[in-house]
Amino acid sequence: MEPWLIGVIAGAVLLFIIFVVFVPIGIWFRAWVSGARIGIGRLIGMRLRRVGVTKLVDAFITGKKAGLDIRIETLETHYMAKGNVGTVIDALISAHSANIVLDIKTAMAIDLAGRDVLNAVKVSVNPKVIETPIVSAVSKDGIELRVRAKITVRANIERLIGGAGEETIIARVGEGVVTTIGSSVKHTDVLENPDSISKKILSKGLDAGTAFEILSVDIADIDVGKNIGSQLQMDQAEADKKIAQARAEEKRALAVANEQEMRAKTQEMQAMVVAAEAEIPKAIAEALRTGKLGVMDYYNMQNVQSDTNMRNSLGGSSKNDAKKPKE
Repeated sequence: MEPWLIGVIAGAVLLFIIFVVFVPIGIWFRAWVSGARIGIGRLIGMRLRRVGVTKLVDAFITGKKAGLDIRIETLETHYMAKGNVGTVIDALISAHSANIVLDIKTAMAIDLAGRDVLNAVKVSVNPKVIETPIVSAVSKDGIELRVRAKITVRANIERLIGGAGEETIIARVGEGVVTTIGSSVKHTDVLENPDSISKKILSKGLDAGTAFEILSVDIADIDVGKNIGSQLQMDQAEADKKIAQARAEEKRALAVANEQEMRAKTQEMQAMVVAAEAEIPKAIAEALRTGKLGVMDYYNMQNVQSDTNMRNSLGGSSKNDAKKPKE
C-alpha cells in the first residue's frame, strides 16, 4: 500500500474520531425530533466548554415539551454558575401547571441563593405545617402555661430571596404566645379561649420579611405548669429570712463586742481602784510623818470607819432577815 494512501486513511480515521467525540450527533438529532432545535455549532461549543451536554439538553427538551419559553443559552449560563438546571426546570413546570407566576430569572436566582426552588413551589401550592416546640409563658396570676402550636404556612415566591426562614416564623410565634399569655389576667381565661392566642398572633403580621405567608396558627396542646407566682413569693420570703438572720447576727456580734469592751473597761477601772487603794496607807503615813495629819485625827478616822462598817453590817443583816420567809 502506498504511503500516501496510509496517511489519507489515518487522517480520515482521526477526523472521524474527532467528529464522534466533539460533535454529538445523537443529542442533536434527539433535540431536533423533540422540537427543541439546537445548532450543532452550539453543541460543539458546549462540549468544548466542558458543559454536561446530555443533562442540559434533556432539561431543555423537558422545558420545551412543557411549553416553557426558555433558551439553551440561559440554561448553559446557569449550569456554568454551578446551578441545578434540572431543579429549576422542574420548578418552572410545577409553577406553570399551578398558574403561579415564576419566571426563569427568579427561579435561577432562588436556586443560586441556596434555596430549594422546587420545594418552594410545592409549598406554595400545598401549604406546609410547622410545629413549634413547647413554649412556656406565665399569666398575671402567676400560673405557668405550656403551649405547643401548629403553624400553616405557604411559600411566598416574591420574598423567597432574602426572606427569613422557618426558624424566624417559629421564634415570632413563640414570642406572640408569651405576650398573649403574659397579658392575660387569669390563666383560666386562656384555657377557656385558646383561640385568643391565634387571633392575636395573626393580627400582628408576624410573616413580614419572611419567605412564608402564615395562613393559620392552631393551638395543638396547652398544659398547666407550675405556680410561678407562689414559687417567687416563697423564694422572696426565704431571701428576706436570710437577710433578717444576717442582720440579727450582726447586731448580736455587735452586742457581744460592746459587752467585752465594757468588761475590759470595768476590769481596767477595778485595777485603777485597787492601785489607788494601795496608795492610801502610803499617803496616810506620809501625812503623819510631815505633820499634815495628827494622831488623834487618824484615830478619829479609824473610829468613823469602824462605825460605818458596823452600820453596814447591821443594815445588811436586817435586810437578810427581812428576806427570810416567816415560819
